[in-house]
Amino acid sequence: MLSIDSTSGCERPMAEWLALHLQTPDNTVETLEVGDGTLNVRVSWGRPKLWFCSHCDTVPPYIPPTLKEDRIEGRGSCDAKGQVFSMFLACKRLRAMGLTDFGLLVLAGEETGSFGAKAYDRDCPGGDVLIVGEPTGNAMVTASKGTQAFTVRIQGKPCHSGYPQWGESAIDGFVNLVERLRATYFPPDPELGETTWNVGKLVSDNPQNILSPELTCRIYFRTTFASHDFVKAVMEGFASEKVSIEAHGGDTPMHYMTLEGFPQTTVAFGSDTPRLSKFARRALCGPGSISVAHTAAEHILLQDIETAVEQYVRMACTLLGAK
Repeated sequence: MLSIDSTSGCERPMAEWLALHLQTPDNTVETLEVGDGTLNVRVSWGRPKLWFCSHCDTVPPYIPPTLKEDRIEGRGSCDAKGQVFSMFLACKRLRAMGLTDFGLLVLAGEETGSFGAKAYDRDCPGGDVLIVGEPTGNAMVTASKGTQAFTVRIQGKPCHSGYPQWGESAIDGFVNLVERLRATYFPPDPELGETTWNVGKLVSDNPQNILSPELTCRIYFRTTFASHDFVKAVMEGFASEKVSIEAHGGDTPMHYMTLEGFPQTTVAFGSDTPRLSKFARRALCGPGSISVAHTAAEHILLQDIETAVEQYVRMACTLLGAK
């Protein structure tokens, strides 16, 4: 799996490979078009009441895999091919125990907007239980932060940089907005903690000797139950004649199903889970550490995979009423 480059947008070969290699004598494998050239993969044993779910796309850049004594390194090892692998092994073990009525979903486009999850929610039925795999350190997530994204466009007035008094730099407007944002009080949340934000896609392509006529960027928030609605009001309040704010939506903070006997945690990252709205109960749990996801040091410990398989089997047995 890790030898296939499935960077978001070019993950179709990964889905096609999975559709071939997840086939067993007693399951049904289907591929579902997302609509943007990518595929979702659905694997069923019987008539599933419980679904495992993770994603096949990864962030750039692609990093080939390396197997070491205690770990697997490479892009996707931690986020989230390690989860797909663990879930499939759990499914095989459940079937060997004589159980049925469970399935595995592998979705496209999670890293760039949950496009596979949105398509699945649009086109397909849900179910009773969904267990989503992300790098949570094998702890069941009690709650996760939400997200909100905004495009900010700041207009300046270009002029010769030797005479800045004749113009107005969009860079200065951006700095002023960032300083105002830094000074804004976002109420802390007793469960999810502080609200955070970062700037991305920053563009001001002016020559060095001309004041910037325009700057655009994205501002991306990780929101809490206490701050989610407040964030939008704050950003809209920054709009003016020279500053435009375009909201792109996002996911609200979310509570998850947990089970007794498993470690628990909260997380600040997003997942496909909020977009899969047709499932009655949703859980979030998987092997790997979020601290190495999306980094050049991405890896997953072999022991964490073994623990994940055992936990997924225990969860399924509990939720399916098996002994």
